[in-house]
Formats: sequence, C-alpha cells, structure tokens
Amino acid sequence: MIDAAVILVAYLAGSAASAILVCRAMGLPDPRGEGSGNPGATNVLRIGGKGPAALTLAGDVLKGVLPVLLAKALSLSPATQALSALAAFLGHLYPLYFRFQGGKGVATALGAITALAWPVGCVTGALWLVVAAMTRYSSLASMIAAIGAPAAALWLAPDPASPGVLVVIAAFVQWRHRANIRRLIDGTESRIGQRAAG
Repeated sequence: MIDAAVILVAYLAGSAASAILVCRAMGLPDPRGEGSGNPGATNVLRIGGKGPAALTLAGDVLKGVLPVLLAKALSLSPATQALSALAAFLGHLYPLYFRFQGGKGVATALGAITALAWPVGCVTGALWLVVAAMTRYSSLASMIAAIGAPAAALWLAPDPASPGVLVVIAAFVQWRHRANIRRLIDGTESRIGQRAAG
C-alpha cells in the first residue's frame, strides 16, 4: 500500500503545472494559448522572459526530484522508485488539475532521473546542454537527451529498473515532440529565445 500511495503522490505532484501556475501568479498569458502552446519553461521564456522561465524550470525539476527522494527516504524498492519517477513525468504530461493537458515533461524527467541516479542525470543534462548550445533547438536537445538517458542508465544506474523506465520516458518524449519533428524537418522550428511561430 505504501508503494502505491507514493506512486499516486508522484503523479499528483507531477500534475502541478509549474508553467501555468507561474504565469497566473505573474499576470502572464496562459502558456497553452501563447507562443508554442506548450506549458513548459522554454515557452514561458518566450512569453515572459528569464525570471518566469527560471521559476517554471525549477518547479518542473523539483516535482520530478521530490517524489523519488520520498520513495528513497521510505526505503522502497528500486522498482517503486523508478515507477515514482515515471508517475511524476506522466503527471506533467497529463495533469489531473488541468484537464490532462500538460507539457512535454523534459525538465520533470531530468529531475526524476537525477534523483534516481545522479550520474545518469548529469550525463542526460550535459547531453541536453551540448546539443542545445550547438543547435539552439530546445526540442532537438530534449529528444536526443531522452534517447541517451536509457543508455547512460545501463552503464551508470545502480539498479535494473531504471533503464526500462527511461526507455518508456524517452518514447513519450519523442511522441510529445512529434510536431517539433515536423517543424525541424521543414526548417520552421523556433530556436531557444525566439518567439514561436505558433
């Protein structure tokens, strides 16, 4: 019962859409109706600037970190820890409080991955930074980092549950970026800091 309760708490924590809450608190437009329409830190950067984006990013990362740390503090199994990470990520994608209309989950996934196994989180974050610096495409960096995470987990994670969960997360990340993939192919994808076309 404790395991199920922690996984449920992880999903509910993930459902707290930081982008929407930050924008409401700071009098900014709803990110679901502005810019790219994605309730995430990159879109908040476009419509509100660095301060709101930083708050959004911190909130999204923390809601991935905290449920996994809770599972670890309760000495729950590695499988439950990994499922807590997945539940927080899915909460961001399909938030209970916002009619299941969420973001792409990249920052929440990074927080959860780092809490599961910090070396894997460091590799994943570094991969995102390198690709983003080279291309200025947040979407491309996110997709490549997500694909790299399971491989890093096979090498660095201390338990066998993490790689499998990270494969599921990576698959969802690619799916949620399907419109970005089309824009990347068409050459119309917005770069980091640019105003989105829509």
